[in-house]
Amino acid sequence: MGDRNVRQIEYFRSDRLYYGVRFPAFKSCCPMSKANTSIIRVAALMVCALLAACQSTQKPISRIAPSLPAPVATHEFEIDPKRDDVVGGLQRIHARDEDTLSDIARRFNVGYEEIVSANPGVDPWLPKAGTEIIVPTRFVLPEAPRQGVVINLAAMRLFYFPKAKPGELQKVITHPIGIGRVEWKTPEGTTKVVAKVEAPTWIPTRNIRKEHAANGDPLPAKVLPGPDNPMGTHVLRLGWPAYAIHGTNKPPSIGLRGSHGCMRLYPEDIVRLYEQVPVGTPVTVVNQPYLFGWHGDTLYMQAYPVLEDDKRNHKKLTDRLLANLRKSKKSKLDTRPEAIVNPALVAELTDNPRVLVMPVSAKKGIEGLSLQQHVANTPYVENRVPINATWDGDMSEQLTAAEVMENAAIP
Repeated sequence: MGDRNVRQIEYFRSDRLYYGVRFPAFKSCCPMSKANTSIIRVAALMVCALLAACQSTQKPISRIAPSLPAPVATHEFEIDPKRDDVVGGLQRIHARDEDTLSDIARRFNVGYEEIVSANPGVDPWLPKAGTEIIVPTRFVLPEAPRQGVVINLAAMRLFYFPKAKPGELQKVITHPIGIGRVEWKTPEGTTKVVAKVEAPTWIPTRNIRKEHAANGDPLPAKVLPGPDNPMGTHVLRLGWPAYAIHGTNKPPSIGLRGSHGCMRLYPEDIVRLYEQVPVGTPVTVVNQPYLFGWHGDTLYMQAYPVLEDDKRNHKKLTDRLLANLRKSKKSKLDTRPEAIVNPALVAELTDNPRVLVMPVSAKKGIEGLSLQQHVANTPYVENRVPINATWDGDMSEQLTAAEVMENAAIP
């Protein structure tokens, strides 16, 4: 107890120490009798005892940790299509005790491969409480017409570009997807949405039924709408008869190669996309593991792991992509012609793709950031479902790791 608690108690002619508190001498012009002095001493002792009792029952003041910013929903953006190719922003959180990377992925509307690639060395099923997790919620748009639905197989991500009115910014809506297994590849090319079906019935093809029967898991001729339907609740049928964009009854499979060629979305995402995309919308499917794009006066790169059945020479493709980009109209804007690309950083991202959007250019005389520095600058946010996110946080449909792997093969 400090002097501030007793500085008003000035009774004694000389300093006295009671309960560890020193009382300064009493300042008075009037003499005191021994009796009065004894009474005052007793009163002072009673005050000290009361103060000591209060001090012993006082709860310690706990330090309140500064609150973190709220996380940002990163599924809808607006861009100037004549200038920019990059949307969103990286976020960083600390895992909770019960978290898996699959849980965090759905919370932030990213896929399984995205969250795992962004956090090398982290156990995807037991990341442990307090583990730092980078959430890859920044994206370089694919090199494709900015109209209708564009799907990048390497990124396992869908982009939807609704028609913009003259003078308006271009809206971009993006969601993670699951794609076809190696032996059931999702095709590349162009098609369109030819029909929309709510509460679909799944009719497995003959080859799918044959495969399941060989694996001891025979399928019925048709699967009616409901929780056991692997197509989920909504379907966008394509001009390719054997393929569709649909939901799923196994949300943790989003961001994996586990389908028979169809492209599937989280249940909450397919509902929104179903409402937004009209019949007749063009659909473009590309396979671009290495992406470059402008934001401001900086050139950015995003590198995804190359799909295991993609045997192209990506070194040559990357060099050609950069050369063509430097000739584009966007590269002539403002001070962009002065941007100097860091070839060593491009090579590092190509060799070790982490799906993180990285600045790979800098102005003359200015040293750019390394990957480690860029990650270190990523802001921390709260580990919770973002405001305006597509998901409501209901964990009832989240499966365990064993269930995901056991049921990997779905349409």
